[in-house]
Amino acid sequence: MEHIERQFVVGANADRAFTVWTTKAKIWWPRSHTMGGESHREVVFEPGVGGRIFERTTTGEELDWGEVTAWEPPRRVGYLWHLFFDRAEATEVEVSFEPVPEGTRVTIAQTGFDRLGVQGPPRRTRTEQAWEQLSGLYAAAL
Repeated sequence: MEHIERQFVVGANADRAFTVWTTKAKIWWPRSHTMGGESHREVVFEPGVGGRIFERTTTGEELDWGEVTAWEPPRRVGYLWHLFFDRAEATEVEVSFEPVPEGTRVTIAQTGFDRLGVQGPPRRTRTEQAWEQLSGLYAAAL
């Protein structure tokens, strides 16, 4: 099964692009794509390989979304991703930030759908649609 890859250019330098992706997701990540919905307060990327990615609700509950597998600011971040799924069904996401004359080329690559059996194709389709929406929200937040 084919992986997902999405590229787009944002009008910010790579340092800002990386920082907004990893420390300011609250300003661009929609509540509709969270586990806590209205009680969603923030998304946390703990810096460094092995760091957790989680959502913190207004009550302080921490809901796991993934685990950092690569941390190379401001060039790339990679993670196991299991938002809305059991960790055993995690896919791998890598986001790279490449300086270009217009700002930064952001590339989102996601793999691992083939391990999900019959659930892989529909999940890949939904995920690709979500990244399309999310990348626009992210770019607007910069």
